[in-house]
Amino acid sequence: MKIIILGGGESGVGAAVLAKKKGLEVFLSDRGAIKEHYKQQLQAEGIDFEEGEHSEERILASDWVIKSPGIPKKAPLIQKIKEKGIRLSSEIEFAAEFTDTKIVAVTGSNGKTTTTSLIYHILKNSGLNVGLGGNIGKSFAMQVATE
Repeated sequence: MKIIILGGGESGVGAAVLAKKKGLEVFLSDRGAIKEHYKQQLQAEGIDFEEGEHSEERILASDWVIKSPGIPKKAPLIQKIKEKGIRLSSEIEFAAEFTDTKIVAVTGSNGKTTTTSLIYHILKNSGLNVGLGGNIGKSFAMQVATE
């Protein structure tokens, strides 16, 4: 199965590492620049990537595209992916395919980090084995890949 990851930030790199660990053919594409420490991580995992462009032909030949939350759903490339009927998911949806763990997700405009930190603190101090991900700590996909 050919997996394309769009976006080379925390969630994209986490999804790429998870895909590789699950034995999937993975390629990461970022239209911008990828931070050096993420490039090093991708290289260490043997994950092929590009930066500064999206190779549309390669992307549209994939089976499954994992999209960074920073890419608008109305972006022309995303519309082409949908038109071709290629499966399109977020990093969280992708990672959820590979775990049966319970998830507490916090969304909204304000207070997410505070609320998430409070929930984590309460659960951890209750003796539960919990992870903290998203914009705090490692991405969910990276946690699934490494723990």
